[in-house]
Amino acid sequence: MTLAVEFDHVSRHFGAVRAVDDVSLAVEEGCFFAMLGPSGSGKTTCLRLISGFERPTAGHVRIFGQNSETIPPNRRPVNTVFQDYALFPHLSVRENVAYGPKMAGVDRRRREAAAEEMLALVKLEGYGDRKPAALSGGQRQRVALARALVNRPRVLLLDEPLGALDLKLREAMQEELKTLQQSLGITFVFVTHDQGEALSMADRVAVFNHGRIVQHGTPQEVYERPRTRFVADFVGSANVLSPELSARAGGPGRWASLRAESIRLVAPPSGRLSGTVRTVRYLGAGHRVSVSIGGDDLVVILPAATAPPPATGTEVGLDWAAEALHEMEPDA
Repeated sequence: MTLAVEFDHVSRHFGAVRAVDDVSLAVEEGCFFAMLGPSGSGKTTCLRLISGFERPTAGHVRIFGQNSETIPPNRRPVNTVFQDYALFPHLSVRENVAYGPKMAGVDRRRREAAAEEMLALVKLEGYGDRKPAALSGGQRQRVALARALVNRPRVLLLDEPLGALDLKLREAMQEELKTLQQSLGITFVFVTHDQGEALSMADRVAVFNHGRIVQHGTPQEVYERPRTRFVADFVGSANVLSPELSARAGGPGRWASLRAESIRLVAPPSGRLSGTVRTVRYLGAGHRVSVSIGGDDLVVILPAATAPPPATGTEVGLDWAAEALHEMEPDA
């Protein structure tokens, strides 16, 4: 197993602020690795530590086994795609993509050929003479990708690159990014606060909070078996059952998570719990039903293909498979 990037007890402090706090992680070569977390959780600082824009306060960042402190930023086998694309408005698309090879001293003919090759890779053949202002948001994002890839980095860093796109285009670009990464076979390290992006594209996900990794695993592991209440709530917004409610439902009597789509509505008093429907919201693909159980509310997602949802104020029973209730560790 070759590690493209490794964090060995890395911290980065800004005065009293611990932006990154004792983070250890390993990113295998060829992996699509997502750093997921809310704003201010430390994920972008980790990206900047890999690129060389920041230096660790403690610990070591290794890139293909070499301590990054010994590698100047411009010599690291990495490149970055930023959220705002950072394209030069006065240069053509071709000149933007060829800028890296130009700075590396590549002659004009070769760098323009390389730029055209990258534009074809991101499906922008024939756009080389345009200026960035004449492109859509999705096209500018592809130009930024082409510019980052033209120098053939071994690791591509992506800092919220889809954040400025509308929902439809963002979903399309998710598919294109994953396909591109698989075809190139290089390592992608992707920073996002959008759990849908991380779950749909990544091979591995690290969930950040307050400068630390609180869980790391496959998207399925993180979604279905959250370690803490924070992960359960942040990744897919699971129902979090208190120890008391968990015990009433026949669970472990500790904090537990229960995915909304795992719950079935049944006629009371059947089921593990019973309560009163408080709200019903139409979601297009289904309904979101909030059921009040004493002082707690549980959310149920009903697919559109099921029977019509119960009316507000209806008494219902809630049931689920035993394995759907997942015991968690208490948040630190």
